[in-house]
Amino acid sequence: MLETLPLFAHTQLSEVTLWGLIIASFFTSAFTAAFGIGGGVTLLAILGMVIPVTTLIPLHGTVQLGSNAGRAWHLRKHINWRLIGLILLGTIAGTLVGSQIVIALPEALLQIILALFILAITWLPIPRLVTNADSAIGVGAFIASLAGMFVGATGPLIAGLISGKIANRQGVVATHAAAMTLSHALKIIAFGFLGFAFTNWLGLIGAMILSGYLGTRAGSKLLHVMDETLFRKIFRVIITALALLMLFSGARSIL
Repeated sequence: MLETLPLFAHTQLSEVTLWGLIIASFFTSAFTAAFGIGGGVTLLAILGMVIPVTTLIPLHGTVQLGSNAGRAWHLRKHINWRLIGLILLGTIAGTLVGSQIVIALPEALLQIILALFILAITWLPIPRLVTNADSAIGVGAFIASLAGMFVGATGPLIAGLISGKIANRQGVVATHAAAMTLSHALKIIAFGFLGFAFTNWLGLIGAMILSGYLGTRAGSKLLHVMDETLFRKIFRVIITALALLMLFSGARSIL
């Protein structure tokens, strides 16, 4: 019985809930491995149904660190390390700023701003001088990591920024996974300094990371056989759907 094991006892969750979260980690990781995006937001929504709000963001970040690290390792030969360097600079700055104001800004407002930005870079004919500039990647990473301290799942923003700079689907998924690994790692460090008790959740975190890695391996098989044009279409549709959901959630909270 999972809930009777010492590593799971502190969660105060039922065995059905624990198994449900472990299984959800598998399927959401498989989805992200196949289509590049979407699993993190889905898992955040599932966790939000059973995990206290004060625990949600750091717990989700820790599980996503393991999931993205496994995906990045599995697809490591496709990572664009130049983009990762640019993203790292923005991520460090955004996390440092975000950790100082983590309780000062309304989550709903950040959701709306982030959603509108994602929709803009996905659909509007932004001048190539802007989209191709290295500064756009760094600024985007700064915004994503800053917002990530509040809203948790900011992967669609990073995905939107890098998708136009990488020619193949494996590179998109691999580079996005590496970027999110860095983002979640820095977020975990920040929440550790803020006093979050990660040790109470180690059992669940470990189980979800393991099942997430297995999901990554399963989803990667579909990624390698999928048509490039089909991948791009599905990728854009998923990003748009996630941004609209984020926009709706933020607007509903304000209204």
